[in-house]
This record gives sequence, C-alpha cells and structure tokens, in this order.
Amino acid sequence: MVRGKTVTRSTKLGPDERAAAIARLRDKELDILVVGGGIVGTGAALDAVTRGLSTGMLEQRDWASGTSSRSSKLVHGGIRYLEQLDFRLVREALIERGLLLQRLAPHLVKPVKFLFPLTKPLIERAYIGAGMALYDLFSYTGGRPPGVPHHRHLSRRQMLRAAPSLRGDAFTGGLTYYDAQVDDARYVSTLARTASFYGAHVASRVRVEGFLKVGERVVGVKAHDLETGERFEVKARQVVNATGVWTDDTQAMVGERGQFKVRASKGIHIVIPRDRFQSTLGLLLRTEKSVLFVIPWGRHWLIGTTDTDWDLDKAHPAATAADIDYLLEKVNEVLAVKLTREDVEGVFAGLRPLLAGESDETSKLSREHIVAHTVPGLVVVAGGKWTTYRIMAKDAIDEAAAALDGKVPASVTEDISLLGAEGYQAAWNKRGKIARAFGVHKVRIEHLLNRYGVLTDELLDLIIARPELQEPLPGADDYIAAEVVYAATHEGALHIEDVLARRTRISIEAWDRGVEAASIVADLMAAELGWDNERRQWEVEHYLRRVEAERASQEEPDDESADRVRLAAPDVSSRVQSSSTS
Repeated sequence: MVRGKTVTRSTKLGPDERAAAIARLRDKELDILVVGGGIVGTGAALDAVTRGLSTGMLEQRDWASGTSSRSSKLVHGGIRYLEQLDFRLVREALIERGLLLQRLAPHLVKPVKFLFPLTKPLIERAYIGAGMALYDLFSYTGGRPPGVPHHRHLSRRQMLRAAPSLRGDAFTGGLTYYDAQVDDARYVSTLARTASFYGAHVASRVRVEGFLKVGERVVGVKAHDLETGERFEVKARQVVNATGVWTDDTQAMVGERGQFKVRASKGIHIVIPRDRFQSTLGLLLRTEKSVLFVIPWGRHWLIGTTDTDWDLDKAHPAATAADIDYLLEKVNEVLAVKLTREDVEGVFAGLRPLLAGESDETSKLSREHIVAHTVPGLVVVAGGKWTTYRIMAKDAIDEAAAALDGKVPASVTEDISLLGAEGYQAAWNKRGKIARAFGVHKVRIEHLLNRYGVLTDELLDLIIARPELQEPLPGADDYIAAEVVYAATHEGALHIEDVLARRTRISIEAWDRGVEAASIVADLMAAELGWDNERRQWEVEHYLRRVEAERASQEEPDDESADRVRLAAPDVSSRVQSSSTS
C-alpha cells in the first residue's frame, strides 16, 4: 500500500507491455533515458528507476544482442589482471562476483571450478599460488565470505585424476580455483524485466536515429520503432549513451566525437560436447597472447577466446576458419586425444568495447570504464567488464543525477535482487517435491529453477493449462515448449532469432544450430504474437538464412571474406524496413 492505493507490478514484458512503454515514452518527459539494452544499459535503467527517477530505455535490436550475449559467460575478477598489477579492478570485480552469487542473482550466477596447470616446478607454483592467495583475499568484503571455496594445490597425479584427458607429460602439477559463470543473455533479459517491474519504460527493437537538442543541450532522441515503422520523439532531462561498441557512432549523431574512442576487439568461442574430453573442472591455459578458457557449460564445453582488432560490421561479427583453427590448435597442445572441426557443434563471435589510445594491441587496451558528460544532457559510459556492469551503471547514473535539479537518492542496486531470486534457495531445496507435484522430472525442474528462479511457477502454470508444453524442442532436448511461449509473453522475444539465440542458447548448443526447432518455435510464437502464415514463414526462412550464412562465414580464411558472407543474411529488422519502402 502506498498512500492508501494498492500498487500492482507485473513480471511480464510482452507485446502489450512494450506498446504501453512506447506510448509512455512518446507522451512523457523522462528524468533519464538510457540508449542501449546490453548489460550496462539495462543495469543503468534499473539503477535509475530504483532511485525514484522516471526512466526509459531503448534498444535497437534485442536485449543483449551485441556484446552482452557473446561473452565467455564468466563472472570473474580477471585473474590475469593481477599480473598487470591492476589490483583495484580485480578487487572490484571479485566483490561484484560475490554480490551476484549470493544476493542479486543466485538462480542465474553459479560457482565454476577451474584448473590452472603448471609447466615449471617450484618457482611457477609459488608465483601463481601467491596470485591465487591474493585472488581469495580480494574477494572478501565487509566480513562477507566470497561465496566460493579457496584455491588448492594439486600434484601432477591429482591433476590427471581430475582431468584424465590432459596429456600426462604436459604439466608438472596445478592449482584449482573458483570463479562464477552465467548465461549472459538470460541475465540481461531478466535485468530488463526487473527494471520494467520497478517502473522503467523499456522497449527493444527501437532504434535511436538522432538526438533532440535545444542549443547545445541534448533534450531527448529521435526514435524509430523497427517493428511497426513508426517514428517518434522521446524527451528526457538526461540521456545516457550505453551503446558499447557503437559508442562512437552514437556520439557522432550529436556532432561530438566525445572525449575518448572505443575500439572493438573480436573474441570467438567454440562449443563442443561434454564427452569429447574428460574433466571434472574447467581449464585456464596460458597462450603467447593471453589466456584460454575451457569452461563447463551444461552438456557442453565452451572454449575461448581470441582477441583481434575488428573494424567491420558491428552487429554480426563473424568467426573465420582461422579463428576456429587457432582455438583448436591451442587446446590440442594439452589434450591426449585431439579435437577436430568435426567436434565443433557451435561457434559464436562477439566484440569487446575497449577504451582506445593506450596500446596498438587490443589485448593490452583498458578493461577500465569511463563516464563522461560529453555535451550538456548526454552522459556516455564505455569500456569496462561484464562483471562490473553494476558499478558502471551506478557511475553513469551518478553523473546524470548530478545534473538534475534537486537531490537524487544514492544507488540501491547493491540490494535489489533480480526477478526470480527471492526465495530461490528455498525452492531449490524443494525441487524434488515440486517435480512430484507437477509430474515433471526433477532434472527438468532444476533446469527451470536455474533459468527462472521462483518464476518457474509461471512456467509450471503454463504446463498445467497446456500439458503439451512440457515436450522438449526437437534437436534441443534441454529446452521445452513452455519456454518458447514464456519468452514471447513474458520476456520480450519478438522473433524466432530472439528465442533460439538468446532466451535459449539453442543456436550454439544444438548440432543443427536450431534448424529443426525453428518451425516448432515459429508455431508457438505465432499463436502468442498473432502472426499470420506469411509472417510465420518469413521468420523461419530468415532464421535458416542466418544459420546458413554463419556456417559459411566460418569456412572463410579472413575477416573481410567472413564478414561479406555473414552479411548475405539480412538483419531481422529488414522485414519492416523493406515493407515500408515497397
């Protein structure tokens, strides 16, 4: 109750909520408008709205469709930054890791154990062990434990027992340590829903095409709804540019290049089945350029990443045959049984937004972030790490709030759990009873709890009403039909691609990359979103073209040719654009 009125909040972020948000954005001046729906933008929207500020957020494609869905899916302190003596960054990231694990999103962020193999006796063990001890120490804050166990030393025999597929002569021993992992795209979509739940007006598939100015002051944006073709204006007292690798492009719209430049670095990952090599834990391997992670991911391994300059299409960075071969070559140096291209079931490429100007090598560019008021009314936030998104968002809104009239409360996101988090541990402890009550396998309940937390109840309600929705999707047994319906009605999915690439990870986990599931997903979404048969068929054909273009690009030898082949498949937003110009 607030002033005698009951306040109802909805966890839904479906088509009706999107339309209502756009109507509010069009008709109301906001305190804060965030441009960009990646991890930093959605974090900034939640930070602003929970300070009591009227808040909007626009994303030109889907939530997390850029960098934020194509990371190594690690929530980590960055152990290699210890060697660069960047202790402040490591400590900050480790504190955030603990918050995410224990308070903000325990249903989405999970501990993951790694092996750091050693190639030299004594000196290397002492050196790396000292770094691991610092890593453990930095993760404590305010007397609160880090949420993961401390590092341990292993002998060569213990190491090979834990990871039998490693070459016996490759190492002298090792150390184990913990970090955390997350489905990055799911986290961002949940963050967007959480911001909406607290009152932010958020809409995906709305492109900002210019800024509104009064004199030199930015007072809003010119927006284009890529789903309907409608163009409208959004007024705001402060605009926050959180567009990642598009930062320079967005800044150019206001006639200012800004005080810094953002440079894109491409990193690719390959996905292989879990049975291709035996290990109870992930691996962190040194390379001549950086480090290589082998990360347990459900029934798969993620192997990555590369670190190369990229100045081609930002929306669809392409992995090349050379990128894939590089990762296979590096991991095969330590495996007893070599991996081949035939073992690769998925590939994804993403771009890191790095602050330029410090080095010619992307691997040495800063992972720090910068917040600046480049012109009146426009705050820019850029750089940083996925793990420290909450700090970046806080700093950006602090900067914007300083320019608003009146006193704005401090950030409270340290204590704002994401939707699905509250009560998760209790639900997890009852998972066996929940499974029996609903006639669903316990493993399926565990899968749902680790993706939706206590909002699993909403999916179970769907299954009760429509029992056929508990059927797995073809070629992707880990996911069920109810998740597709829920993505369309509650999670803002507007296209097949949104479901197969981000609400689920079928596009990188399934051998056929979602081709077999596409038609079923289209049927389920069509029923919820009111698609006619022509729209349904277009969605399927578009997704199949995307998969074909991605596969073909991964056979190309260099970035230029891979980029050209990948762009043969048009962006999903081209449907409205082509119909509006025909």
